[in-house]
Amino acid sequence: MSDLFEPRPPAEEPPRYDPVQPESSRKSARQTLSRFTAPLIGLGALLLKLGSLFKFATIFIAVGGYALIFGWPFAVGFVALILVHELGHFIEAQREGLHPKVPVFIPFIGAYVKMTAGNPWQAARVAIAGPIVGGFGAMVCYIWGEHQNSPVLHALAYTGFMLNLINMIPVSILDGGAVFRAARFLWHGGGRNKALAIYGLYALTAVALILGMRASYIVQHRL
Repeated sequence: MSDLFEPRPPAEEPPRYDPVQPESSRKSARQTLSRFTAPLIGLGALLLKLGSLFKFATIFIAVGGYALIFGWPFAVGFVALILVHELGHFIEAQREGLHPKVPVFIPFIGAYVKMTAGNPWQAARVAIAGPIVGGFGAMVCYIWGEHQNSPVLHALAYTGFMLNLINMIPVSILDGGAVFRAARFLWHGGGRNKALAIYGLYALTAVALILGMRASYIVQHRL
């Protein structure tokens, strides 16, 4: 009976477990994500710094693409003529203060120079500068081909004159379209003398390119 009155030892408390903290799991997820994205961010920053270099490297891709069809000598000359054309835009845009970017080549399509927008007078001169400088590049190939009696240089000259002439067609995506669009704005915006100067320069450039094509054309005979 005495056992009934003896105090019983306190019952053992169940072990306590800290609940899962959602904050710690989120922190772990952020750390894992940062480990994964940090190299990508670093690579992106490097590519951004070298963006101009990578854009200019497209010229080598273009050479390789054309070489598969026309062979290396013609491919190198052909891409060089495209570069000369684009440098005409680049130099004039830089002279106009339009902050041009490095020419970007798109194999089998052409190339382009990105720049800030200017007024119609600037846009017309930048647009027509490409065919003018490109025509001079083709003329160099023609004179050099005459001196060396080189069929490849003659072919490059004819191709250069022809491509620059095609670029003079007044279609919106071509240089000729940009020239006529800017000249039209000038004509209706009170700058008729400038518009007439652009139309005259356009006509002279087109005639010079046609004469260049005629001089550099060589009749080909099938074997």
